[in-house]
Amino acid sequence: MNLGFIESKTYDEISVGDTARTDHVLTTNDAMAFASISGFDSVLNSDELIERAGGVPPTGPNMWCASLVSGLFSMNIPGPGCTLTNISLSFHNRIRVGDGIQVKVEVTGKDDATKTVTFACEANNGAGIRIFDGTAQLLAPPVKLRWSTLPVPSLIVNDPYRHYRGMIARATAKPAVKTAIVWPCDEVSLGGAVQAFKDKLIIPVLVGSEAIIRSVAAATDLDISALEIVDVPHSRIAAIKGVELARTSYVQMLMKGSLHTDELMSAVVSREGGMRTGRRISHVFALDVPSYHKTLYVTDAAINIQPDLETKISILQNAIDMMNTLEVVNPKVAILSAVESVNPAIPSTLDAAALCKMVDRGQITGAIVDGPLAFDNAISSDAARIKKIKSPVAGDPDLLMVPNLEAGNILFKQLQYLAGALAAGVVVGAKVPIVLTSRADGELARMASCALGVLLAKPAPVPVLA
Repeated sequence: MNLGFIESKTYDEISVGDTARTDHVLTTNDAMAFASISGFDSVLNSDELIERAGGVPPTGPNMWCASLVSGLFSMNIPGPGCTLTNISLSFHNRIRVGDGIQVKVEVTGKDDATKTVTFACEANNGAGIRIFDGTAQLLAPPVKLRWSTLPVPSLIVNDPYRHYRGMIARATAKPAVKTAIVWPCDEVSLGGAVQAFKDKLIIPVLVGSEAIIRSVAAATDLDISALEIVDVPHSRIAAIKGVELARTSYVQMLMKGSLHTDELMSAVVSREGGMRTGRRISHVFALDVPSYHKTLYVTDAAINIQPDLETKISILQNAIDMMNTLEVVNPKVAILSAVESVNPAIPSTLDAAALCKMVDRGQITGAIVDGPLAFDNAISSDAARIKKIKSPVAGDPDLLMVPNLEAGNILFKQLQYLAGALAAGVVVGAKVPIVLTSRADGELARMASCALGVLLAKPAPVPVLA
């Protein structure tokens, strides 16, 4: 390992006109590392983020630029041991990932009484456009310091939610989907709808009390001037109206607002005026688990409490059809139970065996299915090998089918709170996809749920001219 050294300049060694410069390119890894350390998640900026901010350059990239100034002071003039006492920078333009930036600091003054050195600071991009300028004051070290330097270790940056970002990118490439937001009468649900509109994912139709919606918008400074409002007095009526809009193809997706899930779903499954198809309605979670190599889907952890075999047939085929729509070809499905052997004392193992035989006979199509499998040998090929289980699914499932809602709910919450997973979810098997979000969901999970629905939504019917 080669050691190097840097030396500071004392106050007396610094002269007006001394300069230091650095050139750098903002890479994705730079941006992600800075975002992770600083919390400025907008470092990974885009034109949409700029537009969302009203044309104001995002804080993250600006602060990354400012960190280059600090590097010049620490490594060049004055060098080790200096103390930054004041800095004022004005930003005039923004920098994107991939842009080059040249940063320069120049000594413009010295104060012998306080031993303070004043610098002019500036930065320009590769085209010579000014990014920022300003001033800084520092105290130079009173004595010369000589520090050894070590090679900077390579930083491996991991984007734990890269699968969700890919899903959102795919959805934004599609035309925005007209979506009924059912009872968006609080800040979270209304704000989420407005954000999804700004991100060009959906065209919201707000179904709820107009007075409450406008009051929430005013209190939270949300611009809803471009959004359609269907005024209804109560959440139960909002659910019925939202379902009607979907059934008549006025909207192509439903999204839950601040009403209870059972209020919305009772309208969806109503035999009169609901959105039933020939199958049972079910739910699928799309989990972005940082330690797993692809999106992991789980069904059904939200709708069917204790499904019988007939219901499980719909649950499985619904999820397979959904994944095929998402272009997951021949998804690998693990049907979970407590054990991997068929045991008459454990009914879920019998159901798993029956479902696999139905796949063999072509009664369930579109996937590679195996079960029963315990969670360990479903997820880990090593666990399956040790137990001498030969399975085309073990270690690489796309979808986990749980035996009942209890098991599914526990599983996905364990993955959330112990494995750092984000959970997006959608109801399938109805006329249109239904996005169910939780108040505990963060912005990325909400946007991923919305993106999931957008990818599943069918295009609006083309009007037939008379």
